[in-house]
Amino acid sequence: MALYIKAAEILEKAEMKQGALKTLVYDSKFSNIKQLFALVCETQKFSSILQEIIDSTKLLKPTKLKMPLAKVLVYDLLIGQGLKCGGTWKAKMMKHRARLQAELARMKVRRKVSRNEDLLPASAKQNPGDQLPRYVRVNTLKTTVEDAVDYLKRDGFSYLGQAVKLDNFTLKNKQFVIDLHLPELLVFSPKTDFHDHFLYKAGHIILQDKASCLPAYLLNPPPGSHVIDACAAPGNKTSHLAAIMKNRGKLFAFDLDGKRLATMSTLLLRAGVTCHQLANQDFLKVDPDGSQYKDVEYILLDPSCSGSGMVCLRDNSAANQEEEKARLASLASFQLRCLNHGLRFPRLKRLVYSTCSIHSQENEEVIAACLQQNPNFRLVPLLPQWPERGMEPLPQCLRASTSKTLTHGFFVALLEKVSDTSNIKEKPADPENPDAAVEENPDAAAKEKPDAAVEENPESSDAEEMVTLPAEGTNDDAPSKKRRRKRKKQKKKNLSKAE
Repeated sequence: MALYIKAAEILEKAEMKQGALKTLVYDSKFSNIKQLFALVCETQKFSSILQEIIDSTKLLKPTKLKMPLAKVLVYDLLIGQGLKCGGTWKAKMMKHRARLQAELARMKVRRKVSRNEDLLPASAKQNPGDQLPRYVRVNTLKTTVEDAVDYLKRDGFSYLGQAVKLDNFTLKNKQFVIDLHLPELLVFSPKTDFHDHFLYKAGHIILQDKASCLPAYLLNPPPGSHVIDACAAPGNKTSHLAAIMKNRGKLFAFDLDGKRLATMSTLLLRAGVTCHQLANQDFLKVDPDGSQYKDVEYILLDPSCSGSGMVCLRDNSAANQEEEKARLASLASFQLRCLNHGLRFPRLKRLVYSTCSIHSQENEEVIAACLQQNPNFRLVPLLPQWPERGMEPLPQCLRASTSKTLTHGFFVALLEKVSDTSNIKEKPADPENPDAAVEENPDAAAKEKPDAAVEENPESSDAEEMVTLPAEGTNDDAPSKKRRRKRKKQKKKNLSKAE
């Protein structure tokens, strides 16, 4: 029964976006990793089918099972190799086997299929050629990219240099390249497994999808700064921030789930992170004016989301549209509250907002609403060479997808506080109208060119001197008499020239 309990635990964590499935399996230290991995993978693949069978037969009430455990048991009973347990649990499942088998048969008839695999939606029948590359982030707290590459070459891997386009990610066997956007990211063929590798166990490399590396990379807090990771678990982004900060400064990491935080603590220890302070606390209840946060200038906010961008978590079942709409509205409301709360920290300079969702309701719409409510912040345009942009009217943001970026689905936006001063150098540049800043602040322009007025109208300047500085020893009429004599002389000259 230990197999099913552990499989249910991992399945629940994966569906709650608490980590990649393979990482969760290997970190479990279960005695038979391959058996556990196969069971969890297959149960997850048939998850929507299994849930429909369990709901239709009302299995949970008489058996008092929780859904994740019911799924793994029903999978092995109906689709897998048969139950591998005895005792009470097997007796309970065998009691309901006939009803469960009948429901599976009715489902096949309704959908006009004969095989269990044919019940799966097309998107769940993944073609091996469509699998994503294996991304590996070098942990610069413990090693360098050069040393990691050298070690891997000595270990039999074939280094092909730095990628220049996504086509370079078509890799075979033990080939690998350095990513074309992120200099500390290595890219391997899809089935490359590092869970038993020395570099992984020693914390020298982190198994992290490329899209998930974007938030910390784009926030880029300098060493010595004070940073908040608002919804931190499972901790990959936190360790990435610490590496960018070179373990100098303060990194406050919050998460409401105590179990996830405990797992995260182990991960950070293995990664060599020392500048962090973990807190089992709701970020929304953190006081922005608290003395310990007075120097916070950077925030990474990756709040709970639908997880619709994660390939392994996509629910391909025909969900109730009204329920899904209400769920997304609730998530978007929570995400906006988190975003507005993050912008309240008094010394904040920049905040990165990210989700692993493909829905604009959780992405562009949240950002648009936030900007409307916080006019003192603006969007920073990100990575002009990135192939997928945010939906209009927010192309400054980034999107990621399996088709265009060869990653999980993702969204990233970077908000920057607009300076309160009138210094034009702090305003965003307008490439189409480079002189606009001077027009906006003529006083500043005058300070930069104090002699401009004199140069533009020298005659008027001279005239003012003639009026205000009359010659010494003359009365007020003297200047006018001199001017009349000059005009007479000038007329005589003109006449003589005419003759």
